[in-house]
Amino acid sequence: MDAMDLGPSVTPRALATEAVHAGREDLADLGLHAPPIDLSTTYPSYDARGEAARIDEFATTGARLDGPPVYARLDNPTVARFEAALARLEGAEAAVAFASGMAALTAVLLARASQGLRHVVAVRPLYGCSDHLLDAGLLGTEVTWTDPAGIAEAIRPDTGLVMVESPANPTLAEADVRAVAHSCGSVPLLVDNTFATPVLQRPVEQGARIVLHSATKYLGGHGDVMGGVVACDEEFARTLRQVRFATGGVLHPLAGYLLLRGLSTLPVRVRAASTTAAELVRRLATDPRIARVHYPRIGGAMIAFEVYGEPHDVIAGVRLITPAVSLGSVDTLIQHPASISHRIVAEGDRRSAGVSDRLLRMSVGLEDVEDIWRDLTQALSAPPADSPRAAASGRPGAVPRPAGR
Repeated sequence: MDAMDLGPSVTPRALATEAVHAGREDLADLGLHAPPIDLSTTYPSYDARGEAARIDEFATTGARLDGPPVYARLDNPTVARFEAALARLEGAEAAVAFASGMAALTAVLLARASQGLRHVVAVRPLYGCSDHLLDAGLLGTEVTWTDPAGIAEAIRPDTGLVMVESPANPTLAEADVRAVAHSCGSVPLLVDNTFATPVLQRPVEQGARIVLHSATKYLGGHGDVMGGVVACDEEFARTLRQVRFATGGVLHPLAGYLLLRGLSTLPVRVRAASTTAAELVRRLATDPRIARVHYPRIGGAMIAFEVYGEPHDVIAGVRLITPAVSLGSVDTLIQHPASISHRIVAEGDRRSAGVSDRLLRMSVGLEDVEDIWRDLTQALSAPPADSPRAAASGRPGAVPRPAGR
């Protein structure tokens, strides 16, 4: 899992090494140590005929242009470094970056629809906005929802994509990616790998043809950059580049720089947070205030748990942990999916996918485990804000002791 094959003439390197060096191979020859940031929106050219020929080639093939850039919506050198690095980490031929994870998914759907393949087979749960984009038909697509065992039967002649998340948002349900890929036959399997990252799994190695990331999360890792990226083969990457150029969902160069920098510490961050998460899971599993704990077999830094008490009071009661959407940052975040990330999904579909009203999702950060646990346990145990005990303490936003405690 950690050894990465770079080709017959190159000694395989560990994932941690690749995370540090991928996308930076030419820096020494340039006399640089840190990657440069190219903020240009346009580039000078005195050969209009030559530029016309290059643009015609891109319009025909979608291949990245040889030579200097032309326009930032077409390509950017800083973003290209991030794309090359992420493709290396995922074991894919190429990667194409976008302004957000949803922009990346939109591009994939448009790329398949452009070939007359508008039908998608998908497995719930997915991230709430991904679910909505598919279910609402906003891009003219049609979706068939099924479980992994029903994928082969759900595929039609116009099926352009099968989509799963594993581990899934927010229940952390896992799919057997290799088995799902086999069920897809010739239809491309897209795996949203945002939660696992290439540190924990590389879906391409298991038969997936498209890997999606909300790069905003673990790839950036510090809660200060938004982006999305698709890892795939070069043929599909060419179509995605054409869609990106036409629709304008480009990643800003500064975001590309921050994401490349984030990759260098990705293995360290994911493994450290995963160790803390596993310990929190162990404690939550025996806590009488917790009805159920969800945690994937492959591990990771995401935890989901259902409480006997009122989940909104837990959200209101944390002090060290940040009550906020998103995930994958260096600090611990908690949110109530039924109210926030999956609110846009119809209630019945939400519940049938396992997203109960008492489910909380926590993204474990890099704080000390004892500090996280102390904050979480006081939030689980505190009295409601309008109780006599809370009023006497003068502490706003205190939360109730769950029933049976």
